[in-house]
Amino acid sequence: MDVLAQEVPPQQFNTWLKPLQARPDANGNGLVIEVANRFKLDWIRSQFLQRMEVVLEQLAERPVPIDLTIAARAPRPAVARAAVIQAARLQQQGAVSPAVPAVAQDLAVSIPVLPAGQPLAAAPTNDSRLDRERTFDNLVEGSANRMARTAALHVASQPGIKYNPLFIYGGVGLGKTHLLQAVGNQLLQQNPQARVLYIHAEQFVNDVVAASRRNSFDDFKSRYHSLDLLLIDDVQFFAGKEKTQEEFFNAFEALLSKKSHIVMTSDTYPKGLANITQRLVSRFDSGLSVAMEPPGLEMRVAILMNKAQAEGQELSEDVAFFVAKNVRANVRELEGALQNILAYSRFSGRAIDIQLVREALRDLLSIKNRQISVENIQKTVADFYKIKIADMHSKKRPAHIARPRQIAMYLAKELTQKSLPEIGDMFGGRDHTTVLHAVRKIAKERNNDQDLNQQLHVLEQTIKG
Repeated sequence: MDVLAQEVPPQQFNTWLKPLQARPDANGNGLVIEVANRFKLDWIRSQFLQRMEVVLEQLAERPVPIDLTIAARAPRPAVARAAVIQAARLQQQGAVSPAVPAVAQDLAVSIPVLPAGQPLAAAPTNDSRLDRERTFDNLVEGSANRMARTAALHVASQPGIKYNPLFIYGGVGLGKTHLLQAVGNQLLQQNPQARVLYIHAEQFVNDVVAASRRNSFDDFKSRYHSLDLLLIDDVQFFAGKEKTQEEFFNAFEALLSKKSHIVMTSDTYPKGLANITQRLVSRFDSGLSVAMEPPGLEMRVAILMNKAQAEGQELSEDVAFFVAKNVRANVRELEGALQNILAYSRFSGRAIDIQLVREALRDLLSIKNRQISVENIQKTVADFYKIKIADMHSKKRPAHIARPRQIAMYLAKELTQKSLPEIGDMFGGRDHTTVLHAVRKIAKERNNDQDLNQQLHVLEQTIKG
């Protein structure tokens, strides 16, 4: 993999090539590479397979056939280890071409060469499905995630004691999954024997369907009811799925009764979930619910500089501030912008400065400047609260009009570069002090009003597209 790591941008390498698992084929002359799903298989075949074959032929000094296949389930840490053991046995028996273990090792599957007769130890399995790179150490802390991070750390250090369940909610790309997996990784670091499972809600749905078809609910319950920590992402996917909700309720009750911990994420707070049974909503709401907000400017700058440093690239503060001011939606979009900048710098052979950033993010900045305007904010807010756009400019002051108008002013200040006087002019020629009052009022209420906070999340996501 070292050769490809030098040729392929780090983000692409880490996404597509680093997770691959390889093993010798049945004849011992080629390789079988397992891929998580059909999409990834097709992409790797079209983008990387030819180059992989060339690299392996150079290493083995002969053509090495590569068979891409879809893994039975993903991720499969035990499968790679089983392949290692099988390859080692074949090698002991002289059944594997000497070139194949070397080639497989280059593909990050270490095949040991053991003295004849030496037994192979049983491999420890890790079925937690955790990404071991997602830890508390590399999660940037700020006001947007401080409460959620603190609660998650408490759960990881003392599972089953407080905040059970822990319900983390917020918009897309804010780091909920990272925080969720950090809890599992921290617990396993403290107690490697703990039974931890991270799973997306959609996979839980699939497991329920499979258990129904095979009439294997005993196995299903044996797996889910025996955990010490269940981490489940995007529980809003349970909406409208009655059998899934019933089985999750049963698992929920079983885990809580044995003092196991449950941590969940969702795009909305428990009472905002649609088509979820009331008894589940009440269970979700019985522990601690904490929001993850879009990161503020200083936190976005810190995230950019930390991520760049992790990629071996120093980012100046002026560049980081420029990017942070223009990319506000979420952490995921911020990371994507950084990868574009790093790739543009690498391919052009130029140092990273603001001019290069403008070029690298030309399309993103163009879309942002075109879409996020005060007029668009006014229209979006008016549609959301079912008032007329003309009410944004009028002198009317009834509550059902004044409140949306204040929210629109707040969003205009947050999402555009307009000054207070400019915003006031676009709201019927209001004074800048009126705009400032609205901005401060909504910002203060947002911190204390869960419903308002959720409404603002929805409006921000809609406005940002």
